[in-house]
Amino acid sequence: MLTKPIESLHLDSHKNKQMKLLKSLFTVSAIAFFLNLSYSQNDYFFPEGIKFDTNIPSPEQFLGYPIGEWHTRHERLVAYFEELAKSSDKAAFQTTGNTNEHRKQIVLTVSSPENLERLESIRQAHLQLSDPLADVANVDDQPVVVLLGYNVHGNEPSSAEAAMLTAYYLIAAQNQESEEFLKNAIILIDPVYNPDGRDRHSHWANMHKGKPPVADPLDREHNEVWPGGRTNHYWFDLNRDWLPLSQVESRNRMQFYHQWLPNVATDYHEMGSNATYFFEPTKPFGSENPLVPRRNYDELNNIFADYFETALNEIGSLYFTKESFDNSYPGYGSTYPDMQGGLGLLFEQASSRGHLQHTTTNDISFEFTIRNQVRTGITTVRAAVENREKLLNYQKWFFQSAMDEVAQQNTKSYLFGCPGDRTRSHAFQYLLTQHKIKFFPLSKPLDHNGKTYNDDYFIVPSAQPQYRLVQSIFKPVKSFHDSVFYDASAWTVALAYNMEYEKLSFLPATTEVFQPVTAPILERATYAYLIDWQDYAAPKALQFLLDKKVHVKTAFKPFSIQTGEAKMGFSYGSLLIPVADQKKTPDELFELITEAAKLSGIDIPSVSTGRSIKGVDLGSRHFRTIKKPKVVMLVGEGVSGYEAGEVWHLFDTRIGMPITKIDVEDFDRLNLYDYSTLILVSGRYDFDKKTMARIKDWVAMGNTLITQRTATKWAIDKKLVKEKLRKDSSKMDSLPPQRLDFANAAEHIGSKRIGGSVYETDLDITHPLGFGYQKRKLPVYRNHDIFIEPSLNAFSTVAKYNENPHLDGYIHPDNLKLMEGTASLLVSPIGKGRAILFVDNPNFRGFWYGTNRLFINAVFFGGLVSIPE
Repeated sequence: MLTKPIESLHLDSHKNKQMKLLKSLFTVSAIAFFLNLSYSQNDYFFPEGIKFDTNIPSPEQFLGYPIGEWHTRHERLVAYFEELAKSSDKAAFQTTGNTNEHRKQIVLTVSSPENLERLESIRQAHLQLSDPLADVANVDDQPVVVLLGYNVHGNEPSSAEAAMLTAYYLIAAQNQESEEFLKNAIILIDPVYNPDGRDRHSHWANMHKGKPPVADPLDREHNEVWPGGRTNHYWFDLNRDWLPLSQVESRNRMQFYHQWLPNVATDYHEMGSNATYFFEPTKPFGSENPLVPRRNYDELNNIFADYFETALNEIGSLYFTKESFDNSYPGYGSTYPDMQGGLGLLFEQASSRGHLQHTTTNDISFEFTIRNQVRTGITTVRAAVENREKLLNYQKWFFQSAMDEVAQQNTKSYLFGCPGDRTRSHAFQYLLTQHKIKFFPLSKPLDHNGKTYNDDYFIVPSAQPQYRLVQSIFKPVKSFHDSVFYDASAWTVALAYNMEYEKLSFLPATTEVFQPVTAPILERATYAYLIDWQDYAAPKALQFLLDKKVHVKTAFKPFSIQTGEAKMGFSYGSLLIPVADQKKTPDELFELITEAAKLSGIDIPSVSTGRSIKGVDLGSRHFRTIKKPKVVMLVGEGVSGYEAGEVWHLFDTRIGMPITKIDVEDFDRLNLYDYSTLILVSGRYDFDKKTMARIKDWVAMGNTLITQRTATKWAIDKKLVKEKLRKDSSKMDSLPPQRLDFANAAEHIGSKRIGGSVYETDLDITHPLGFGYQKRKLPVYRNHDIFIEPSLNAFSTVAKYNENPHLDGYIHPDNLKLMEGTASLLVSPIGKGRAILFVDNPNFRGFWYGTNRLFINAVFFGGLVSIPE
C-alpha cells in the first residue's frame, strides 16, 4: 500500500540519486585526502622514494588523523597493531600480559611469511646461542632478533607514535632493503612499555591542546599535574625495574624477553625541550657496567653509532653522544640486554611535552620528535641486519666467555638462605627464577666456617649462562672508574633482601629436588594461636585478623612453649591470638585463623596452655594488644611520587591494607583524629604555624607520625622534634674555599653526592620497630646527604650506622667519615605520641625486603612505642 503520492516517490528517487552521487564524490575525496595525507606524512617521516603496499593501512588512515596531531590513546594503538596483523602475513600479534589498570601489553612480531611459519623453530635455535654447551656450528642461516621497545616513561610519548610508523614501514614498504630486513631478522615491536602512564599523559596533553597549538612552556598542556604520566599505576619508574621486577609490567616483559634473548634491544626516551638527540655510546668506562665485556662498548656500540650518525645527518638533526647518561645499572632497559649477550641502545629525544613548545631556537613540534625516533628505529634494524652474523656470534661468545671467566675466578658458587622467613626466601628465589638464574638446594648439611647449613640454604653455581647477572646480584662493588653517577651506584640484590649469603671457593653437593610448598600447618586451639613475626607474610595475616575484629597481642619478650608435639621458640614481636578473649566463638575464630593462614601461607601453631617452658607466660604484661591502624599519607604537588608510590604499593600488594591518600592541598579539610598514623615521605611541606600546631597536638594525643628522608629533616628543621642534624665541619671552616676550574664544577660537586649506595647499620632487634629481625647487622640503602645525630635518649636510636659502614656502591671519603655513628632510624617523643623518623628510604624501588619490614613495624607497632625517659 502506497503511503506517498507517486510524484513524491519520483522526487525522492531524484534526491536519492543526488545523495548517492554526493556520497560517491565524498568517498573519492576522502580516499584522495587520506592518500595525500599518507604521502605527505610518508615524505616527512620516511626516506625519500619509498612506495608502500596500499593494502596495508597507514597509521593516519586507520586513526583518522595525521601522526603527531594528537597523542594516540593506548587502546587505539593496540587496535592498529591488531589491524596490521590482520592485513599482512608479515606480522603476528600477541598479548604478553596486562597492567595494573588492565591495559594490554602487546608485541607485534614482524618478519617474512616464511620466517613466521617456522617461528618456534627459529626461537629454539636462537636460544641455543645462550647455552655454552650447545653445539652451534655456525649462524649463517639464523635471523638476527631485534626488540624495538618504546615508551617506558608514559609522558615521553613520541616513541610509541614512532612505533606505529616503524611497524608500518617494515610491513608495507616495497623495496629490496625491506625484504632483506624481513628475510634476515625477527623484529619484535613492543610499542608501549608503560600503558597506564602513557594514557595518563595522553589524556592530559589532548584535553589541553589548543587550536592553534600553544607553544608557551608555561601553558597547562606542558605542565602535568602530580604525579604526571612518567610512572605506572603505583608511581614506579619502570625503567629502573628490569632488575628488581617489583611491578607486574616488568615481570610480564621479562618473561617475554627471555623467550627470545634479542641481539639488539632499544630503549626510547625524551629529555628537556632545549636538548637535541642522544644515542650511544655513553661516557667510556665511567658510565659503563664493568661486568659487560668491552667488545660491547668498544666494538658493537660504535658500529651502530656510525649508522645513527648517517641517518640523523641525512635529515639535519642535531645529536650528541658520550655525555649525561649511563649504562651501569642493570635495571635499565638499555643495560639489561647488555647482561644477556645483546646490545642495549638508549635514545633520548628533546621533548615537545605536548604538541608544540618554544625552545631557545625554533619551536619543537610533536611531529619532529617522532621523526627522529622513526629514523633511528629503522636504522637499528638496518644495522642489525647488516651485522647479523657479528651480533649472533657475539651472543654465542658472550655466554661461552662467561664460563672462561668462572674458570679464572676463585668464587665457584654462592650460598644463600633465610632461615625462619620462608616468604622472603621464596621471594628471592622467585626473582632468581625470573632472571633464569639456576640455584639448587643443598643435598646434605654443609659445615663451613664453623657453621652448619641445612636444607633451608641454596647454592647458586657460578658456572652457568647467567654468571654475569649472578655477579650483579651477589657481588658488591666499591671501586669505580668515575665518581659521578646518573642514578644508583649499588644494586647488590642479596643485600636488598637481607639474605644471609656467602661466596664459596667450591661447589657443594646439591640436589635438583626442591622441597614442595606445603599447606600451612593448622590445629584447632583450646587456649591460643601463635604467629612467628619473623616471616615476611606475618603482617598480611595480622592485617586480615585485625580487619575481622580479632584481638591480637604482640610479645615484647621472647618465650618458648609446647605446641602440639614440638617445643617452639618465639622471639620479639610474635603474635598471640587467645581463644577466650574474643568476641568470636572458638569455631568462628578457627575459621578466621584458617583463612589467615591460607592467605599468608604461614604456619599458625596452636597451644593448649598459657604457661611457657622458658621466658614470659602468655598472660604476661609483656604482651600488648595491637590496635588496627588507620593510616593516611599526604600526596600531591611537592611530594615524592616515587616514595609515596612505594608505600602505597607495599601496603596494597603485600599487606592488603588500604591507606588513605590525601592531597596536601586538602590537608586543612582532613580530620586527623579519624586516623592513628600520618605518613610524610620526602617532599616540601609548607605548612603555616597553625597547621604545624595541629599536627603536633594530634601526635601528642598518642598518635604516630612517620617521616622519611627529607620529611625527617623537615621535622627537625621545624622543631617538631628535638633531634639534631650532624653538621659537616669542613663546611664550617673559616678558611677561604679552594679555587677550582669552572669546567670541572659538575664532576667536583657530583663526586660529593650520595647517589645510591648501601651501608651497614646496627639494629635494636628488641625495639618494636626491630621486631622480626634476628640479627643486629642490617644493610640499608642511602641516596641523600642528610646526617642526623643519635638521639639523646639512650633507647630511641633504633638503627645506627656502624663504624666504616660502607658495603656497596660509591661514596666520597668525606661523606663516609661524616656518616659513621649517625642515626638511620629514630623514635622521638611528642607528648603521649611519637614521631618515627626514617633517615633513609626503607621501601626503595619496592624490592628492599630487608628494610621495608621496619616500615611495616612502624605502622603496626608504632602506637605501642612508649619511650623510657
